[in-house]
Amino acid sequence: MRIALAPMEGLVDAPLRTALTEIGGVDWCVTEFVRVTSTLLPPRYFRRVAPESQHGWKTPAGVLLKMQLLGSDPVCLADNAARAAELGASGIDLNFGCPAKTVNRHRGGAVLLQEPELLHAIVREVRRAVPAHIPVTSKMRLGYTDTALVLDCARALDEGGSAELVVHARTKADGYKPPAHWHWIARIKDVVKAPVVANGEIWTVEDYFRCRSESACDDVMLGRGLVARPDLARQIRAAIAGEAPDTVEWPELLGIIRRFHNGLIGTGAPTYAPGRLKQWLGYLRRSYPEATALFREIRTQQQLGALPA
Repeated sequence: MRIALAPMEGLVDAPLRTALTEIGGVDWCVTEFVRVTSTLLPPRYFRRVAPESQHGWKTPAGVLLKMQLLGSDPVCLADNAARAAELGASGIDLNFGCPAKTVNRHRGGAVLLQEPELLHAIVREVRRAVPAHIPVTSKMRLGYTDTALVLDCARALDEGGSAELVVHARTKADGYKPPAHWHWIARIKDVVKAPVVANGEIWTVEDYFRCRSESACDDVMLGRGLVARPDLARQIRAAIAGEAPDTVEWPELLGIIRRFHNGLIGTGAPTYAPGRLKQWLGYLRRSYPEATALFREIRTQQQLGALPA
């Protein structure tokens, strides 16, 4: 089975990818989306979103990184996919799942799930533009307002040439509200030839096994669950192997948090590094009481020096 780290805009950027993949258990990860409108973006833009491109498109832990594109113009998406490929991208992922209102209003992300024909055209053109050895994959939700077109959309992506489908088992209207409807992923698997990866609402090892049972998928993509419990991928692998839980205790995690924060100091406004630290601690509080204590300690600080060793 394979475990991927989900792309999450404004959260899982290069520094957090470095931290989470260092902990282990992740097979591949995906950039935050690159928004494509009517322009062929310059190489520096891709390098900014994916600084790992300077190191073989791998995180420091050696985990492969795919480039994700978002947009609705098949030709322009194809041109930008070709550019990412020229820069060495290990894979091109297409975003048909983002639920953000601003993105949808500009005809990107989940809103395209109302147009299966356009999904097919986008994947087809990107697949034609990218060398055969570079996989083109897609991430989708179950629909925009409902699931009426979900199977049509899955078929369109599959027949367009998507090498894999990651399915977030909620509609755009569902947002991130529980539950995730994993049984729909099994229905999608029945109508496509491409491998399918399950995504959505996997916070624990128990969630993984329930998702696997309902979705008929061994492979999963972890998002907020891995941010909140950074050893979740390791725990899942240990459980599958029948081994004792492979957990990361707070002292080890604190060292990783320290390197994450200290590496951000000086890279933006003075409030940037502490803001990112608070953001991650906000998730970690679900799993680590010590994260709650650290969050309270720094909550009101707008500037924060290097965390002590």
